[in-house]
Amino acid sequence: MQHEITSVIPLLDSQGNLTEPGFARKLLPRYRRADIKASKLRIKEWDYYLINNGRFALALTVDDNGYMGLDSISLLNFEEGWEHTNSPMSFMPLGKLHMPETSAVGDVFHAGKNHSISYLNKGDGKRTLIAQMKNFGPAGSLYAKVELFDEPEDSMVICTPFDKPGYFYYNQKINCMRASGQVTYDGRDYVFDPAESFAVLDWGRGVWTYHNTWYWGSASYQVDGVPFGWNIGYGFGNTAAASENMLFYAGKAHKLSRVQFHIPGGEKDFMAPWVFSSDDGRFEMDFVPVLDRAACTDVKLIKSDQHQVFGRFTGKAVLDDGQVIQVKDFPGFAEKVENKW
Repeated sequence: MQHEITSVIPLLDSQGNLTEPGFARKLLPRYRRADIKASKLRIKEWDYYLINNGRFALALTVDDNGYMGLDSISLLNFEEGWEHTNSPMSFMPLGKLHMPETSAVGDVFHAGKNHSISYLNKGDGKRTLIAQMKNFGPAGSLYAKVELFDEPEDSMVICTPFDKPGYFYYNQKINCMRASGQVTYDGRDYVFDPAESFAVLDWGRGVWTYHNTWYWGSASYQVDGVPFGWNIGYGFGNTAAASENMLFYAGKAHKLSRVQFHIPGGEKDFMAPWVFSSDDGRFEMDFVPVLDRAACTDVKLIKSDQHQVFGRFTGKAVLDDGQVIQVKDFPGFAEKVENKW
């Protein structure tokens, strides 16, 4: 079943439960933090941006997890086979970051002793991302400024309940935004040319259960000059109403059913080739990893074991009208993340 939400509705009812589980092509359900009935310690809100051109990538995160906050900057060089991530944490933000209740407009800013991250969004069709961090890595400081534009008409929006009253995940993925700007690190400028650079926004709001695992894959690039990409994933919550699997072609969304990640070595050999399959035959891909952005934090009560694997996809995807899109060495990533949080 793939239930589509087609009208503007309140996201939550008077008990803090989802009014209508399912998917949408725009941010139709209205999120209000004040409508949540769970403890502030369990509320999780984040904005994650990834800008990628297949040769290098920049990832930025501002995250309010209730009991802890996280600001993260990653620079990844696929041609040279390295990445560096620096993720300062803060204690008990509990909503003080004032994350916007919509992705359509609203600025995000957070800073620490030696870093700051800003997302500027005036609702005019452009997003400006600015990040700086002293002592980012072995080579010193990093500075980044990137502008995103040409936002597609459709996006992936999903309302996923957990099997626990008051717990839910509300998520939007905006794929295939064009990116222009640069990152300066180690005396080098990494320039994002909008002719070949694309971004995805992962906008998440919700109340999560303590222990869960998710699988997520995303790609944003172009085929014969036409922006094309996808969002695929599963692994947590009650997905009976809808999956989060969706293709994006020329700004329009095409809904998929179920997609399976086949990770080699009992889901432990992350740098061996993966395979992706779908129950309707509309997403069949091989994936050759290039770089595993792996990180594991385990302090018993809190654990995050992440493998975000960047690489290249080769295979086919089928649009709603039956058109087959073939891709070869298409840049993107797929990940497996286990959290106790």
